[in-house]
This record gives sequence, structure tokens and C-alpha cells, in this order.
Amino acid sequence: MAEASAFHGRTMGCLATTHSKAIHKLDIPSLDWPIARFPQYKYPLEEHTRENAEEDKKCLEIVEDLIHKFNGAGKPVAGIVIEPIQAEGGDNHASPEFFQKLQQIAKRTGAALLIDEVQTGGGPTGKFWGHEHFNLPEAPDVVTFSKKMLTGGYYFKEEFMPSLGYRIYNTWMGDPAKVIMLEEVIRVIRRDLLLETVQESGDVLMKGLLEFEKKYPQHINSTRGRGTFIAFNGTNTSKRDSIVGRLKLKGIHAGGCGEKAVRIRPALIFQPHHANIFLDRLEKVLCEL
Repeated sequence: MAEASAFHGRTMGCLATTHSKAIHKLDIPSLDWPIARFPQYKYPLEEHTRENAEEDKKCLEIVEDLIHKFNGAGKPVAGIVIEPIQAEGGDNHASPEFFQKLQQIAKRTGAALLIDEVQTGGGPTGKFWGHEHFNLPEAPDVVTFSKKMLTGGYYFKEEFMPSLGYRIYNTWMGDPAKVIMLEEVIRVIRRDLLLETVQESGDVLMKGLLEFEKKYPQHINSTRGRGTFIAFNGTNTSKRDSIVGRLKLKGIHAGGCGEKAVRIRPALIFQPHHANIFLDRLEKVLCEL
């Protein structure tokens, strides 16, 4: 089972769980796997606690109903695949309570909980793993990673260890050179306290963006994020595209995701003074609009 608007990859199995853009799946046969809705929150969060709690409840009910439906049809759901933050799908967030209850559903129904940390792993949310924000009573069953981790891989609970060799197999069987490089990356993250830097820089970005929301409500809204893994919405797709394009002309690389989100993805060494440079250029763009 995967979530609507998710992006998990482009190979056959991964593509069956990807639902962010139709073009990714065009002309490619897929698998009949259930798709559940990922929460769509209203912002600011503190002004919509009741509506967002209802959204969590509704999405969790859909998950459990789909699992029972597929299990009853003789197509048992083996696992639940989910991103801690839906990135390609629009930087969509869900609450710790949502993930805690999702894990409970997985336990009740016998489905493994796989958390896809390809984008969130390695520190951009201010914690090394995005799912650490959710205070889960126990670790996910499987965690996948790549990007900042330099190599694609996964780790899992001991009970998921294949009983026979060659059940999981490819040409390279891992990349020792990348692992050696990753050890150094992790050492530098610890030495230079980069997770703390991410949190400090993210706080500067969030504060500035929330101020801009109030100052330029005709242009942007719905600021959300963890660490420097931050996004805000343009008031429509055209406005979002214009913001992204104008930022590039001012030397700032930001990306679009979902229908109208602008996402920010700085490196771990991004400092608070870099955040202020970004905010200065963004305000110039908003004034031009």
C-alpha cells in the first residue's frame, strides 16, 4: 500500500507506489496495489487543529478499510510504504499522531511499515532521520535512504532478514567506496554540529517566511517545514512558477513541487546568514510581483 501523491521511484515495484505525476507512469504497466490518501492540512496549523485532526482520522480510516478490503479479496497487504514528508507530491506533512496511529494499524493488520527516507534522511529536517520527529514507540520495520546518504540502501528489523542467501541480489551488492565516504560525511556532521545548524537556519527561514505570509498574502501562504526542509505555497500554480523563475534570476535556486508549492532544499552547511540572504532575495521577488 502507498499514499496518493507519493514519489518512491521509477523502477517497476517502486513505480507501482508512485502517484505524484501521471507522466511518470505513462505507458508502463503497474500492479494493483491499494492507494490511500495522505493528509492534506490547512495552515497555519494552530488555527486549524480540529480540521487537521479530522483529516488525520479520515485518512487513517481509509488505510485500514483498504487493508481489510484487499485482505478479504485474497490479496493480502504485505506492507505500507510512506514518506515522512511527501516531497515531490507537494511537501505535504502529517502529524506525529498520524504516524503513531499508522504504525498501530500496521501492527494490527500484520503489514510492515516501510518509511521512505530518500529525501528526508541524512539531516535536512534537523534530525538524522525524518521519522525521529514522530516519537514512534518503536522503529519502523524498514527504512530506505539515498541522496544525502551517497548511496541507495535500506535497513530493517532483524525479523525481516531473508532466510536464504540471494533473495536480495544485484550486480554490485552494495558500494564499499560510497560507504567509506559516508562514514566521513557522518563524522563531519557530528564534528561540525550540522544538525544544530540546520535547526538554527530553519528557524530563521520559518520566521521570515511566516512574516512574508502576513505581509504578502496575495502571493504566498501555507509555510511549513522541519529543519530546512521547508516549503510554502504560491496562491496558484502560475504564481508559484513565477516566484521560482524570478528567484533564479536573483541567483537563488528553489524548486516547485505539487500544484503550487515552492520548496527549499539547502545543504547541511547552510548558515543563518545564508537564510537571511534567501529571505532578502525572496522579498525582492514578492515586491516585483
